Amino acid sequence: MKYLGQILPALVVICVFLGGWEGYVALTDASSLVLPAPSDVVNGLLVERSAIARHAAATLGVAGVGFALSVLFAFAVSIVLHFSGWLRRGLLPLLVASQTVPIVALAPLMVLWFGFGLLPKVLLVILVTFFPMVVSLVAGYASLPRPFRDQLVSMGATPWTVYRRATLPSARGHFFSGLRISATYAIVATIFAEYAGARQGLGIYILSAKNNFRADLVLSAVLVSACLTLALLAIIHGIERATGRRYRRNAHA
Repeated sequence: MKYLGQILPALVVICVFLGGWEGYVALTDASSLVLPAPSDVVNGLLVERSAIARHAAATLGVAGVGFALSVLFAFAVSIVLHFSGWLRRGLLPLLVASQTVPIVALAPLMVLWFGFGLLPKVLLVILVTFFPMVVSLVAGYASLPRPFRDQLVSMGATPWTVYRRATLPSARGHFFSGLRISATYAIVATIFAEYAGARQGLGIYILSAKNNFRADLVLSAVLVSACLTLALLAIIHGIERATGRRYRRNAHA
């Protein structure tokens, strides 16, 4: 019941929006080439479910591989930046500057440099999702109270022990915040990479539907991509809750 109460306002807003959209199309007799009704979008999704599912699986596979590698890379870089103040001051401004380059400019370059295979799409996902996690982790490391760190050092703890026992746990909340932000970019970055060049994926499917003036199928693919992102966020939320319970048990042990 508590969970239902949390999502009920969003469900009401969605239902009102979709109802208004359906009613507007019916009253104005808008062309389905320009503005298909939600019922047309759902019908297109059902008719094309096999093709859309195949393309969605390809997109999800690329996004999953790229996102997993991005998490590992972000952790490795954050550790290096944490233990090296000189590198932190030198690299963080460059990381911030890298986010000013639009995805639409990076995607064609990735394809031009690395071809039409898996590598350019995975690299684009890493480039887009890497920054929020690194910044969140570095900020989380800095949130450890200095007296607590000094106390551990006075007890003979090495820098790595301080990091593993205190600094890393203190960054848990920051990390999951960055992880959620990055997750919202993962599917989008993959679709942009597919726009630039791919054999299958939701990006290719959307381009094909657009070229055939099937706005209903374009919106069907967009709906599926949104659902994939929500599923990824739900998985992250579940991991956060599970690790939170384990962390609290270890803290009380």
